[in-house]
Amino acid sequence: MRLCNIKHSYLLQGGLYLLVWILLLNPIYAQERSHVLSQESDTLKPHHLSEVILYTSKREFKIDSPMPVQILSGKQLEKLNSLSVADAIRYFSGVQLKDYGGIGGLKTINVRSLGSAHTAVFYDGMSISNAQNGQVDLGRYSLDNIEAIELYNGQKSTIFQPARGFFASNTLYLRTKLPQFKEHKNTNIRIGLKSGSFGLVNPAMLFEQKLAEKISLTVSTEWTKADGHYKYRYQKLNGYDTTAVRQNGDIEAIRSELTLHAQVSETAKATFKAYFYDSDRGLPGAIVANNYEHVQRQSDRNFFVQGSFQNSYAKKFELLANLKFSNDFSRYIDPDYKTLEGVMDNKYYQKEFYASLANLYHITKWWKASLATDFSINTLDANLYRFPYPTRYSYLGALSSEMTWDRLDIQANLLGTYVDEQVKEYQQGDSQRIFCPVLSASYQPFNDKNFRIRAFYKESFRMPTFNDLYYTFIGNSSLKPEFTTQYNFGSTYIIEPAKVLQTASFQADLYYNRVKDKIIAMPSANLFRWTMVNLGEVEIKGIDINTNFVFKLPAQLFLDIGISYTYQKAIDITSPTGTTYKDQIPYTPENSGTLTSSLNWKNWQINYSFIYTGARYSQKANIPVNYVQPWYTSDMALVWTGKLLNIPVKTGVEVNNFFNQYYDVVLNFPMPGRNYRFNISFNF
Repeated sequence: MRLCNIKHSYLLQGGLYLLVWILLLNPIYAQERSHVLSQESDTLKPHHLSEVILYTSKREFKIDSPMPVQILSGKQLEKLNSLSVADAIRYFSGVQLKDYGGIGGLKTINVRSLGSAHTAVFYDGMSISNAQNGQVDLGRYSLDNIEAIELYNGQKSTIFQPARGFFASNTLYLRTKLPQFKEHKNTNIRIGLKSGSFGLVNPAMLFEQKLAEKISLTVSTEWTKADGHYKYRYQKLNGYDTTAVRQNGDIEAIRSELTLHAQVSETAKATFKAYFYDSDRGLPGAIVANNYEHVQRQSDRNFFVQGSFQNSYAKKFELLANLKFSNDFSRYIDPDYKTLEGVMDNKYYQKEFYASLANLYHITKWWKASLATDFSINTLDANLYRFPYPTRYSYLGALSSEMTWDRLDIQANLLGTYVDEQVKEYQQGDSQRIFCPVLSASYQPFNDKNFRIRAFYKESFRMPTFNDLYYTFIGNSSLKPEFTTQYNFGSTYIIEPAKVLQTASFQADLYYNRVKDKIIAMPSANLFRWTMVNLGEVEIKGIDINTNFVFKLPAQLFLDIGISYTYQKAIDITSPTGTTYKDQIPYTPENSGTLTSSLNWKNWQINYSFIYTGARYSQKANIPVNYVQPWYTSDMALVWTGKLLNIPVKTGVEVNNFFNQYYDVVLNFPMPGRNYRFNISFNF
């Protein structure tokens, strides 16, 4: 405990010196040793040091993972009519995507009804955080350079990872593409264009260059512009029924990334990434009280740089070091809201410094242990009245052990955190010390290695956001963290009977979750001033089922079908005397499911996908006035891959919401009807 009393400046300075040496000097030293101790490698592929992945012809399954995992990668991602990461994750089971409409609308993920803030998002191994409101807008992340999307319930199924990866209730990993070079070729260039409904124009460019035998550079950039105009249907119960055009849904955004990959030796690799995103968008707002026009605007500018180094020493000790700095700016303008200084013009400035060190030691052939420690500093500045200017110092530690035998894998984690909150003005900061256990196992009960059962128990938490704690007239600086308890039991089975049915896979999981001290907003002195309090308690029971089939048909036809289904009962158990006791919580359907399919013939491919979301309620009370109709959408695409003037070309036409259904994901935020998209890309 004495370590917590050391001044933060000394900790920060010491941590910087250590990580600069690890990330910069140690790779140089390791490279010099590698000329003597190892032969040079011809590839830039990473070494998977602690995970077993079974590759089928179409999908990836981590068959021995004690944590449920769903993966979309490579060809599977290309079959979905998806423009952003948010569009793709709709096909995962147990997921509710909150979509406020259009290309520029906010899109956040809610897994197993635990809330958006309980899902950590990682981009190439490092977390994307938002201490201000806890929301990560997945609509900002394009699929243009994404190789795989992985969703883990609980945590990633390896004990060798940064401490942050252990602490969230669920984790979403986005992995960008690694450059692959053909023999005698040092440069890859891909130029693409997407265009279609809503005035969409989306050019993109990917450039890959081999700088040396073991070093490569990747530059990816794209520009998105759309007017966001689409028709929607607005109905009033026992009243009018009209069709209108969505207004103020325009967006203009640019994204640029630079990544440097270095395979330092046979056992070591280093990565450096710089990311920039800038956007200006309209906020279309809710369609209520005959108000179809909205004028609010939002601007965002996000920038981060991160470095990672991984190495294995003496075949028993492995090291992973990460370093990241991010600077985020957001601006919200509401001309309809007048203040003493004019129109509302709120500006927010977030900064984060993050450092991580993970160590893995192989005690015996069947037993290994790890220790991961993270340190981060988050600050938030704003031009708001009586803003407290908070700074959050977070210290995370995860002590883990894994024992692996022929048929049994057991993992145990002890997670500890110390959070020190400091504010400059008006309020008093607080500190939290929390410990959480995690236990998971995977077992092969029969001789068939393609059948496994799994189970896990996990306690986790999420800290109140800066908005929860300090937002003017609303925040409550004495809030406690939200705590979750998760139980899961499931199985995975993969068969390869060959002939017509080439592969078949099945995954099923039963789960029980409980959220305590849920943070909710309560009215205080008047309806314009609310306060955040710890009141809620939620109980969640559910089942997730995933299946996939690959058929080889006559005439060189290949058919791939994937089906997922979720049943979920998520109820409010805050108070037995409350009016909403045992009611389904808002925006959680009891039944939901997806179907994806593709038919391949030579250079042609036809894709069809279907999403169904059952009935929900928009408020806590399950009464008819809050009832939200179920909805479904069908998307289709025709794709051709070939050569034009000896240049590899891929082109396709997409029809989304084929049956032109009008629906709301979030009540009064209408979604687009039938729309079209055309895309083409050239590879050089």
